[in-house]
Amino acid sequence: MIISLVIGVAMAIPTAMAISLGESDALQGFLIAYGAIAAFALIAFLISVKDRSTLFRNRDGYLTVTLSWIVATSLGAIPLVASTYYTSYSEAFFEVMSGFTTTGATILTQVENVPQSLLFWRALTNWFGGMGIIVLFVALLPALGVGASKLVDAETVGPTKDKLTPKIKNTALILWSIYLGLSVIQASLLRLGGLSLYDALTITFSTMSTAGFSVKNSSIGTYASPYIDTIVTLFMLISATNFALYHKVITGRIKMVLKDGELRAYLGIWAVITLLIAANLLFSGTFATVGDSLRYSAFHSASIMTTTGFATFDYQLWPSFSQMLLFLLFFVGGSGGSTGGGIKVIRIVALFKMARVQVKRRIHPRGVFQVRVGQTTLHKELLVAIASFFGIYILTGLVGAALISLSGADMMTSLSASFLCLGNIGIGFGQVGPTGSFAHFSQPILWVCSLLMLIGRLELFTVYVLFTKHFWKR
Repeated sequence: MIISLVIGVAMAIPTAMAISLGESDALQGFLIAYGAIAAFALIAFLISVKDRSTLFRNRDGYLTVTLSWIVATSLGAIPLVASTYYTSYSEAFFEVMSGFTTTGATILTQVENVPQSLLFWRALTNWFGGMGIIVLFVALLPALGVGASKLVDAETVGPTKDKLTPKIKNTALILWSIYLGLSVIQASLLRLGGLSLYDALTITFSTMSTAGFSVKNSSIGTYASPYIDTIVTLFMLISATNFALYHKVITGRIKMVLKDGELRAYLGIWAVITLLIAANLLFSGTFATVGDSLRYSAFHSASIMTTTGFATFDYQLWPSFSQMLLFLLFFVGGSGGSTGGGIKVIRIVALFKMARVQVKRRIHPRGVFQVRVGQTTLHKELLVAIASFFGIYILTGLVGAALISLSGADMMTSLSASFLCLGNIGIGFGQVGPTGSFAHFSQPILWVCSLLMLIGRLELFTVYVLFTKHFWKR
């Protein structure tokens, strides 16, 4: 019931926009959605009155979180399909799942033909999904009580979960406050760059959530502005950084931030890839100047690594070496505890260090070695979990690609579509590249992609555990 009310409150802004802009089709969609939300809330209330069980177990957290994302998407999709700008509920569900999971993939081919209120709602789903729907509930509703920590654990991304304060509610409030503050700063900087309030807000919603929905057909490339590119690049990197580090900066623990191993690796990977692509673009003659080469390489390296999915240029026209480096970033992702998706930098670093330890053990069989990321030593159970996650992640992506290939899509499109949905990246290669979309896929394939986005956003196990027989045993 709570989730339906939150979705209803969030829809108030785009509904008001539809009224003020005279967008009757969009307004019709929002009004129908409000009717569905009211009906759902009433049914949920009646069920909750009958079931007053207070025992909240770990597995209840997994089920609640997964269902919350599904319910939010189901209700959030209604304005889109009811307004007639989406031809089927499958398309609308895919679009809003892409929004809440911060994927940014779309079935739209002409974005600018859609009413502004609907596009604003689409961007708003990005922003709410960035920090997490459940984290928002915990921040606003102290009544969740002891079950709150189980919900946040089931939703929060990354192998490590920083608890900033003893109370999970206070931690959620701090995270959302930082998120809101950074959003205000970015929107203000974009306004200084000459963007309208509408453009500045929608870009901010999609940047801070590392999502990538755009209200323009050519994404950020529409503005052809080095200033806008720079601001968006900066905030994509900021958004995919562990938000716990910002709390440490605020509380004066800057030295701890500078020593953070994941942060160093994250920025190091982005910087190296950016320089390599820039050099390739310059020497291949793709761009005539060092400045342009760095500008476009920095933007797209950040866009894909942080799983945002914005574009300023069709990188499929770039040399193969540059494209391959961008494809490799599909398997990196942002930092743990950030709004970024993907495998996560800390897991990638840990995997490489685990491999190095195995090489050392070949030489020194009796040696005792530890895997450290920065100042943190990763214990054996966590390393096993990281290795398991990586294996299941790759397997899930390959199975998804096989299913998508049933649509007749070529191998690159199938692989790209699967892993961009699973990693919540938004843009890829082939028919789902910077100038493409998911419009050509059939409805069953769109449901497959929607499931991949949900599985990726909740980091595999939160969803997969629901399909085990042990989960349903008393």
